[in-house]
Amino acid sequence: MRKTLSLLFFLFLVCGHMPVSGQGETDSPSGNPVVFTSSNLPIVIINTHGMTIQDDPKIKVDIGIIDNGPGVRNNMNDPLTFSGFCGIEVRGSSSQSFPKKSYGFEMWNAYMQTIDTSLLGMPSESDWILNANYSDKTFCRNTLAYQTWMNMDHYATRYRHVELVINGDYQGIYIFSEKIKRDKNRVDISKLKSSDVAGDDVTGGYIIKIDKTTGSGGAGWTSDFLPLAHPSGQTIYFQYEYPSSNDIVYQQQLYIQRYVDTFETVLAGPNFSDTLIGFRKYASENKFIDYFIVNEISKNVDGYRLSTYFYKDRKSKGGKLKMGPVWDYDIAWHNADYCGGDLYTDWAYQFPCSYDWYQVPFWWDRLMDDPLFKNRLKCRWSTLRQSFLSKDAINNYVDSLAYSLDEAQERNFTKWPILGVYVWPNPYPIPATYAGEIENLKTWISNRLDWMDAHMPGTCSTTGIGEGEPTESAFAAYPNPVQSILYLEMDLPRAMNVTGTISTIEGQEIMRFADGMRDAGYITNQVNMQNLKPGMY
Repeated sequence: MRKTLSLLFFLFLVCGHMPVSGQGETDSPSGNPVVFTSSNLPIVIINTHGMTIQDDPKIKVDIGIIDNGPGVRNNMNDPLTFSGFCGIEVRGSSSQSFPKKSYGFEMWNAYMQTIDTSLLGMPSESDWILNANYSDKTFCRNTLAYQTWMNMDHYATRYRHVELVINGDYQGIYIFSEKIKRDKNRVDISKLKSSDVAGDDVTGGYIIKIDKTTGSGGAGWTSDFLPLAHPSGQTIYFQYEYPSSNDIVYQQQLYIQRYVDTFETVLAGPNFSDTLIGFRKYASENKFIDYFIVNEISKNVDGYRLSTYFYKDRKSKGGKLKMGPVWDYDIAWHNADYCGGDLYTDWAYQFPCSYDWYQVPFWWDRLMDDPLFKNRLKCRWSTLRQSFLSKDAINNYVDSLAYSLDEAQERNFTKWPILGVYVWPNPYPIPATYAGEIENLKTWISNRLDWMDAHMPGTCSTTGIGEGEPTESAFAAYPNPVQSILYLEMDLPRAMNVTGTISTIEGQEIMRFADGMRDAGYITNQVNMQNLKPGMY
């Protein structure tokens, strides 16, 4: 049985300019002064009119962008390609202790009303982020995770590397990116109104996160199931991301809590691996597989337990729990000196620090008790290792990014002279050059890939999750080789007509079977192969 997936890509172009005050050079209030005149990267300019950017509330500022297009240099005295207003604040948790701050901002009109705006070629929205990546001296780790998730055919945060100037003071390299939001161009799930309290309407869409309660959010509920390690009474706490805690109504809270509780109950139960009534009835297996791969290839010390998002659309649109988007990987990829984050060995889901309050949900350890899950994981891993998770592909991405940042990194590390200096939580030894940081990252990834190749559980036959398969719909055919009955399983993301054929290796169709219209969820077919001649089909 062959399935095809058609992908459609859109390119957004932004143009036009208006003047913004605040351009020029002044001595830096923190870090070293840098005379900044031009860049090969887009330039973002913010003028606070003498106000201090703080951690809540947002302040109104002018924002301008100079982005003359690919291959064209951007000069500080060039006309702005975008100008407007935004409300800006300092963002982050532990990173707020760094002198180079990260910022979250919301596009405003002159009356401080939220407006959607397309910036740096990305789809129109109101919420954006300027990520400092202070402890990640490669500026690659977050974007490498985003790009990997995107290459898996999932929505991932779009990004651009830029150089930032605030009140004439050069601030260094930043990652200008989208924020995780429900949106047709971001997490594309149904919009929930306060009146959606019954029927199909209340079943989606929701975005839930597992994270610290600092920053946005905080309201939610505690899981009935403890993490594997809980010597200090640790629990797993789910937070409402969309609708926000201010907007979600009681009936919606009750629905999503009950749904997640049911998923966890089934996953912990004796029939969790059953393809009809087990966890696959409530969760998209492929999303869980891909999320596992991204967290494990990066050995993300925060993986699964912090900055972890999952979402659910309406039942009529598939309605299962789906992991992602991936978020916050600046201390992944060998950039944490605690709890095994510096080692290329061992699994991130088996978080070794039982004293830490934030623990990994039991989900991942339980999934590893399911032979079918492990086999499909193995197949997916084997396929991806032949494409964008090959060593050559990853090295090419890192090298191309390092090449584009090579000029700007000199200015950044003049402003913030931290090369060769410990910045929490850098593991030792700490390279003294940017080139050394890049080489250190590539070497660690190479070792990590080798370790995962040798230790990835499961067995992959010649059929199963394979090359060219839509990631939203798992497919398996077993046993292989087959003597009598062939079992076909498929995870349908939505209701659809199902028809299958069996053909010879030369393409001659010898059997056709129709299953008709089937609802979303797992379906199983049994095909009698006893009357066929031995051979390859």
